[in-house]
Amino acid sequence: MQHVAIVGLGLVGGSIGLGLRRWAEEHRADGKPALEVIGFDTNLDNQGYAQKIKAVDRTAWDMVRAVSEADLVVVATPVMAMAETFQSIAPHLKPGSTVTDVGSTKAQVLRWAQEFLPRTVNFVGGHPMAGKTQSIEGADADLFKGATWCVTPSVSADEEAIRTVLGMIAALGAEPYFVDPAEHDAYVGGVSHLPFVMAAALMRTVATDASWRDMKSLTASGFRDVSRLAAGSPAMHRDILLTNRDAVVRWLDALSVRLDEVRAALTSDSETAGDALTEFFTEAREARATWATQTTREGELLQGTGAELSPEKFGDHVGRMFLGGLARRRRPGEPKDDTAAHNGSSSGS
Repeated sequence: MQHVAIVGLGLVGGSIGLGLRRWAEEHRADGKPALEVIGFDTNLDNQGYAQKIKAVDRTAWDMVRAVSEADLVVVATPVMAMAETFQSIAPHLKPGSTVTDVGSTKAQVLRWAQEFLPRTVNFVGGHPMAGKTQSIEGADADLFKGATWCVTPSVSADEEAIRTVLGMIAALGAEPYFVDPAEHDAYVGGVSHLPFVMAAALMRTVATDASWRDMKSLTASGFRDVSRLAAGSPAMHRDILLTNRDAVVRWLDALSVRLDEVRAALTSDSETAGDALTEFFTEAREARATWATQTTREGELLQGTGAELSPEKFGDHVGRMFLGGLARRRRPGEPKDDTAAHNGSSSGS
């Protein structure tokens, strides 16, 4: 029987445990599950809750006991805790075992693994692109279903170790994506780390205004959607930014340029200000529509945007893509469609 140790039983660690235990039950051999999941967390409440929801077969009172017999160790701690975790488990890892992680940054984590883990084990970095704002209380065996799971093996990792991690990813229903650590950090700096900085900045901007007490009663779905990431763990966000400084600074600089474009248009007396704003929002809308209508090989929407895309809107966008806008040219005498102009009104955003 294979043994998997999960160090860190938060949302991601708990969800991995639930998913692996379900897979193990479905692949029983000789009446026994295919693997055993051992859990450890410095927070005893998390350990107890993981046992309660059956995210682990058993827990260990200390990290050493948890990893000493493991064939695969999944480090699901906050990013800044990984260096210390690697140092703590290093002397006790079984020779030939595989260590992976689920950290949101990869270059720094791989450097720590290279520095602290023994050469007798293999390290394969990982990052599942899935999550919620909850902790282990939101753990879900299907959390990773259909999600992209970034894989960044160390240069010394052997093929068997990589296959082990790919097997775990497949068992959880995710799709592996091999990527260079530096490229990974640059990419997620824009699509993951920049968004939660923006959400936090939005909340701080409006919540510190003297009018917030009254204006918050006017908030609706638009504000809720854009500010959602500000509800995440401050410590987690801090650690991610500190281990991905260069990429996040580059994206913040790029965002500042775009915000300056809007400010320049709003403060301009030029007659072209309206045209500049229209172009700004049109390009953003088209870029999002292209992203939202990506499909998988099975024809399903890749980003789970089905609820916001009616068949008419989907067809309309495809028509613009392939017909250069001909599909939406108004016929003589046809009234303008002002629907889009009202979709962003205060009553619905």
